[in-house]
Amino acid sequence: MKKVITGKNVPVSSLPFSPALKVGEWVFVSGQASVDESGNIVEDSFEGECRRSFENVKKVLAGANLTLDDVVQVRNYVGKQEYLKEFNEIYKEYFKAPYPARTTIMGCLGELLKFEVEVIALDKSVDRD
Repeated sequence: MKKVITGKNVPVSSLPFSPALKVGEWVFVSGQASVDESGNIVEDSFEGECRRSFENVKKVLAGANLTLDDVVQVRNYVGKQEYLKEFNEIYKEYFKAPYPARTTIMGCLGELLKFEVEVIALDKSVDRD
Protein backbone atom coordinates (compact mmCIF):
# COMPACT_ATOMS: atom_id res chain seq x y z
CA MET A 1 0.00 0.00 0.00
CA LYS A 2 1.37 3.40 -1.02
CA LYS A 3 0.75 6.58 0.95
CA VAL A 4 1.64 10.01 -0.43
CA ILE A 5 3.58 12.14 2.05
CA THR A 6 2.19 15.65 2.36
CA GLY A 7 2.31 18.32 5.02
CA LYS A 8 2.15 21.98 5.83
CA ASN A 9 5.71 22.77 4.72
CA VAL A 10 6.18 20.02 2.11
CA PRO A 11 7.00 21.64 -1.25
CA VAL A 12 4.44 20.91 -3.96
CA SER A 13 4.92 20.76 -7.70
CA SER A 14 2.77 21.09 -10.79
CA LEU A 15 4.82 18.24 -12.28
CA PRO A 16 3.42 14.69 -12.18
CA PHE A 17 5.15 13.24 -9.11
CA SER A 18 4.56 12.85 -5.37
CA PRO A 19 6.93 14.57 -2.91
CA ALA A 20 7.42 11.16 -1.29
CA LEU A 21 5.75 7.80 -1.02
CA LYS A 22 5.60 5.65 2.08
CA VAL A 23 5.49 1.96 1.28
CA GLY A 24 5.50 -0.17 4.43
CA GLU A 25 8.48 0.90 6.50
CA TRP A 26 10.20 2.71 3.60
CA VAL A 27 9.88 6.35 2.55
CA PHE A 28 11.03 7.24 -0.96
CA VAL A 29 11.60 10.99 -1.31
CA SER A 30 11.49 12.37 -4.85
CA GLY A 31 14.30 14.56 -6.08
CA GLN A 32 14.33 17.81 -4.14
CA ALA A 33 15.84 20.91 -5.70
CA SER A 34 16.10 24.57 -4.85
CA VAL A 35 12.37 25.34 -4.93
CA ASP A 36 10.00 27.29 -2.73
CA GLU A 37 6.90 25.72 -1.14
CA SER A 38 4.94 26.28 -4.37
CA GLY A 39 7.52 24.41 -6.45
CA ASN A 40 9.03 27.51 -8.08
CA ILE A 41 12.77 27.24 -8.73
CA VAL A 42 14.85 29.57 -6.57
CA GLU A 43 18.12 30.40 -8.34
CA ASP A 44 21.06 30.88 -6.02
CA SER A 45 24.74 30.08 -5.59
CA PHE A 46 25.64 26.39 -5.48
CA GLU A 47 25.72 26.55 -1.69
CA GLY A 48 22.30 28.22 -1.54
CA GLU A 49 20.70 25.72 -3.91
CA CYS A 50 22.33 22.77 -2.15
CA ARG A 51 21.19 23.88 1.30
CA ARG A 52 17.65 24.69 0.10
CA SER A 53 17.45 21.21 -1.46
CA PHE A 54 18.54 19.49 1.77
CA GLU A 55 16.12 21.68 3.76
CA ASN A 56 13.33 20.57 1.40
CA VAL A 57 14.27 16.94 2.06
CA LYS A 58 13.99 17.66 5.79
CA LYS A 59 10.50 19.13 5.26
CA VAL A 60 9.34 16.12 3.26
CA LEU A 61 10.74 13.70 5.85
CA ALA A 62 9.02 15.67 8.62
CA GLY A 63 5.75 15.04 6.77
CA ALA A 64 6.42 11.35 7.44
CA ASN A 65 7.55 12.04 11.05
CA LEU A 66 11.14 11.23 10.10
CA THR A 67 14.47 13.09 10.10
CA LEU A 68 17.74 12.90 8.20
CA ASP A 69 18.88 10.37 10.83
CA ASP A 70 16.39 7.92 9.28
CA VAL A 71 17.93 8.20 5.79
CA VAL A 72 19.65 5.04 4.55
CA GLN A 73 20.46 6.08 0.98
CA VAL A 74 21.18 9.42 -0.70
CA ARG A 75 21.43 10.12 -4.42
CA ASN A 76 23.03 13.47 -5.25
CA TYR A 77 23.04 15.25 -8.58
CA VAL A 78 25.76 17.92 -8.70
CA GLY A 79 25.63 20.30 -11.65
CA LYS A 80 29.37 20.70 -12.18
CA GLN A 81 32.45 18.83 -11.01
CA GLU A 82 33.88 22.09 -9.63
CA TYR A 83 31.11 22.07 -6.98
CA LEU A 84 32.12 18.65 -5.61
CA LYS A 85 34.44 19.82 -2.79
CA GLU A 86 31.87 22.37 -1.58
CA PHE A 87 29.14 19.76 -1.83
CA ASN A 88 31.04 17.31 0.38
CA GLU A 89 31.55 19.97 3.06
CA ILE A 90 27.84 20.88 3.06
CA TYR A 91 26.84 17.19 3.01
CA LYS A 92 28.76 16.58 6.26
CA GLU A 93 26.67 19.26 7.95
CA TYR A 94 23.46 17.36 7.15
CA PHE A 95 24.57 13.74 7.54
CA LYS A 96 26.70 12.19 10.27
CA ALA A 97 28.53 8.87 10.60
CA PRO A 98 27.51 6.22 10.02
CA TYR A 99 26.74 7.93 6.73
CA PRO A 100 23.93 6.69 4.49
CA ALA A 101 24.82 4.76 1.37
CA ARG A 102 25.44 7.36 -1.32
CA THR A 103 25.69 7.96 -5.04
CA THR A 104 26.84 11.27 -6.51
CA ILE A 105 26.48 12.05 -10.19
CA MET A 106 28.04 15.18 -11.71
CA GLY A 107 27.31 17.23 -14.80
CA CYS A 108 23.78 15.96 -15.32
CA LEU A 109 21.44 18.87 -14.59
CA GLY A 110 21.81 21.19 -17.56
CA GLU A 111 21.57 24.91 -16.82
CA LEU A 112 18.31 24.96 -14.83
CA LEU A 113 19.61 23.62 -11.49
CA LYS A 114 22.94 23.38 -9.71
CA PHE A 115 21.92 20.56 -7.35
CA GLU A 116 19.20 17.99 -6.69
CA VAL A 117 18.95 15.22 -4.10
CA GLU A 118 16.71 12.22 -3.45
CA VAL A 119 16.68 9.92 -0.43
CA ILE A 120 15.30 6.68 0.91
CA ALA A 121 14.49 6.55 4.62
CA LEU A 122 13.51 3.78 7.02
CA ASP A 123 10.63 4.32 9.44
CA LYS A 124 11.74 2.25 12.42
CA SER A 125 8.41 2.77 14.16
CA VAL A 126 6.53 0.56 11.67
CA ASP A 127 5.51 -2.78 13.12
CA ARG A 128 7.19 -5.43 10.97
CA ASP A 129 5.15 -8.39 12.24
